[in-house]
Amino acid sequence: MRGADVLVEMLIGYGVEVIFGVPGDTNVPLYEALQVNEDKIRHVMARDERSAGYMADAYGRFTSKPGVFECPSGAGAMYSLPPVAESNSSSVPVILLTIDIPLPGEGRGVLTELDCARLFDPITKMSVQVKSPEKLPEIIRRAFRIACSGKPGAVHLQIPEDMLLAEIDPTRISTHVETECMQFPAYPTLPTQDKLETLLSLLTSSAKPLIVSGGGVNRSCTGPQVTELAERLNIPVCTTMTGQGTMPDDHRLAVGVIGDNGFHPHANWALEHADFVLFVGSRMGSVVTIGWTFPTITLNKRVAQIDIDPEIMANNYENVLSVPGDARLVLEQLIAMTPADRDSGKTTAWVDELNELRANFWTNAQVLLNSDAAPLRPERAVRCFNEALEAYGKPALIYSDAGTPTPHMTRFLKLSDRRTRIAIPRAFGGLGSALPATVGAWFADKNKRPIGMFGDGSFGMSVGELETLVRLQIPAVLLLFNNGTFGWIKGLHRLRGHNQCFGVDFMPPKGQAIAEAFGLMAWTARDAGELDTALAGAFAYKDGPCMIDIHVESIADRVPPVYSWLSKRGKDPLSVEAEEVRYF
Repeated sequence: MRGADVLVEMLIGYGVEVIFGVPGDTNVPLYEALQVNEDKIRHVMARDERSAGYMADAYGRFTSKPGVFECPSGAGAMYSLPPVAESNSSSVPVILLTIDIPLPGEGRGVLTELDCARLFDPITKMSVQVKSPEKLPEIIRRAFRIACSGKPGAVHLQIPEDMLLAEIDPTRISTHVETECMQFPAYPTLPTQDKLETLLSLLTSSAKPLIVSGGGVNRSCTGPQVTELAERLNIPVCTTMTGQGTMPDDHRLAVGVIGDNGFHPHANWALEHADFVLFVGSRMGSVVTIGWTFPTITLNKRVAQIDIDPEIMANNYENVLSVPGDARLVLEQLIAMTPADRDSGKTTAWVDELNELRANFWTNAQVLLNSDAAPLRPERAVRCFNEALEAYGKPALIYSDAGTPTPHMTRFLKLSDRRTRIAIPRAFGGLGSALPATVGAWFADKNKRPIGMFGDGSFGMSVGELETLVRLQIPAVLLLFNNGTFGWIKGLHRLRGHNQCFGVDFMPPKGQAIAEAFGLMAWTARDAGELDTALAGAFAYKDGPCMIDIHVESIADRVPPVYSWLSKRGKDPLSVEAEEVRYF
């Protein structure tokens, strides 16, 4: 067997159905082995290594399996850095295979020579170079074990081309796989029984308890368990931005999103006034706590954390209890320990108070959601999307770029179908991910419509992947929010008092024309009526990808729902009154 055959056989053994990548000089042996096995494993060619990484990231976010992508040596490896860093910091299991120059060429000035193992070491759970073809099976097993166990993350393997060309004696290796590591979480753990009993006592003895569901809940598909525990104990639930969609937004215990970006004022109010808060799968980082300044009433001594990673426990606050373990297993144990007919009247007044605040917020928000102002307001665009998604009536996988769509989508998006999921890459906030991510989302689950949301700044960074979507005939719905500026950065300029902003504006793309040039079905929407028509057409379209070029007001024109920005403008971020806040 050649090394390339061993590698592909191992990937197939681990249940890898698709591998994303870009061809290059060094990975030809890998492609030869993939071609022989194309009935068992599919290769998806991306137009850029960064895009291939975001495809793998989306696949890992929307499945219980690691996303796998590959790249050639040199620039291919460097282009792969952003998605690998994002996946690792977002706890998404991803494995990158860098097919590198042959080992004998090291240190001799070979074109594209680069110490990739060192390059990726700071941004992965493991980055290692394969130096012996017989070591390939062992290292591949280690890669899946590390990517999927503990806190999931990214693994990088630097595989010299000669390792793939080498002949390997099958009697000297074992290509067995560890079935526990085919999916994540591998080897999930539970805390001791006394920890569970203490946590349940804290939850049941509180008059104003609150559960905060983080990105780890969505990553482990533990929303149903959060919902069941909340229902049994009658405890309201807030989410972080990455935990959005934990439970249906119309649930009586679903309060809203906490934190800085796209927050719900009543949700932040709940965090400040709760007497006990249980964070599940959240690092309690800077966005959630608004730079560790919120709540103004400190969280010390009234917080418990459930997390698979003990390293983050009590990292930012003095926890009353830290519960290391897999979120799903811990919650299932708590549910089993709680009688289904338990009297939950103790928290009724608290839940009613929060629901009244929530109702007031949505009542006041109608003036923004119904606005016919020109240019099209982001709030009205979200309302149009909510109604179109509801009318579509089928589940979707939504991937939003970290930029323009985030604050308004996070605040006003309503998801009533538990099967629909949304992901926003928030670790580094890099742009250009959502368009290629729809490819990964489609291969993750072909029973759900992939939807990508991005601003025109992001669009310019990954526009070439429109060809990939058309080539593969992926029925993605792409929403381009078009206003000719890096809106978030321009808003920051204006927040600092600079009305004449520098280096943030560009020519608005002719989105519909560009999409049609690549062969997509496309529409342009400049007002709510046109957007309603376009969305109805997009969700009805079944012959491949489509895109709507939405001409929308920039978040640099009005202050978006960002807690710290509203504070700087002298406004009360916790007010449920709908108010248009200008920079000047």
